[in-house]
Order: sequence, then C-alpha cells, then structure tokens
Amino acid sequence: MNTMTRRALGLAGAALLLSASAVWAQQAPPLRVRGTIEKVDGSTLTVKTRAGETMTVKLADDVRVAAMTKATLADIKTGTFIGVTAMPQPDGSQKAMGIHIFMESQRGVVQARFSPWDREPGSTMTNANVDTTVTSADGQVLMVKYPDGEKKVIVPPNTNIVAMAPGSKDDLKAGAAFIIMAAQKQPDGSLTAPAINVGRGGATPPM
Repeated sequence: MNTMTRRALGLAGAALLLSASAVWAQQAPPLRVRGTIEKVDGSTLTVKTRAGETMTVKLADDVRVAAMTKATLADIKTGTFIGVTAMPQPDGSQKAMGIHIFMESQRGVVQARFSPWDREPGSTMTNANVDTTVTSADGQVLMVKYPDGEKKVIVPPNTNIVAMAPGSKDDLKAGAAFIIMAAQKQPDGSLTAPAINVGRGGATPPM
C-alpha cells in the first residue's frame, strides 16, 4: 500500500467517524438532567446528578440561564401562570410536589398544557393559569386552567415553591441545584446544554 493510498484511507476513515458522530448526535434524544453543580470551569460544569453520577456539562456560548428563588403560596394569585409538578390522585386531582411561578415574559412562550413528567414515576406537569384559590384541610386548593382543560391541584403545606427570574452565569456556583431541560449527550459521554435553570439563594428547582 503506497503513501497516497494510506492517506486517502485515513481521510476517509476520519470523515466516516465525523459523519457517524453527527448522525449519533442528531438521533440522540434530549435529556432532562437534575442535580447539583460541583465545579465551574468557564463554560464547563462538573455536576452530580440526582442518580449520583458525576458528569461534565458544556454550556452553549449563548447559554440561557434562568434563576429560581424561594417563594410561598402568598405569591400565587388568581391569574398567575405556574407550572405544577404533581402526582395524580384517585379522584382526578393533582397533589403538588413542587410549583414554579413563571415570569410574566414566559406567558405565551411556555406552552400551557397538561402532560406526563419524569420527576417521579407517574408524575405530571401542568402549565396553567390559576383560576381560583381556596384553603382546605389538606392545604391550599388551586383550580388551574389551560387551553385543553383544567385541573384541581392540592398544595400541601411543605410543597417546594419557587419563582423564576432572569439569571446569568454568576448564578452557576458550586453547591447550586439545577435542572437542564434539553441536554444533549455527546459520543464522549459529556452533555451539552443550550439552557439551564439553577436555584439561587439555596432554592431547589421543584420540577
């Protein structure tokens, strides 16, 4: 085999690897990743996932950072646009595990809907506007409405409630809890992320 032939085969092999990597990246479904930031090195995060796995996350150059701050039921009023992470109850209601209050600028951008969720087996997510609020023996009861329907949400007293706020890379600190909604796994096992939601002031993303 002459030198030119070896070079041609080498270039062809490299092109094949690049092509395979591109196809793999296109086919790999986006992942939701929850955990805690362990180290920040520029745009690269070392994180520990909720499952206890240590992973590397490479943030996009124009990464979108949303902060989450601690909030209470008093911050949720009629007309507030919220996301409710919940478990369905036998009577059809939803028992909240966590609530995040969207920024007003997210109204109409984040889709209002009811859908399955992956925080816990069988959990759900409801993005909706609060229609009514009443107090009950089990906690606060919210009636929320979205274009395709409505849900009765029971909010126990210990429910984790946060408010979304504009964030920046300054919020990305060791010890901060986070959730990435659409991480993309790379062939080397690392993740890339176009956006990240991170707790500020000790808050934990409830979704």
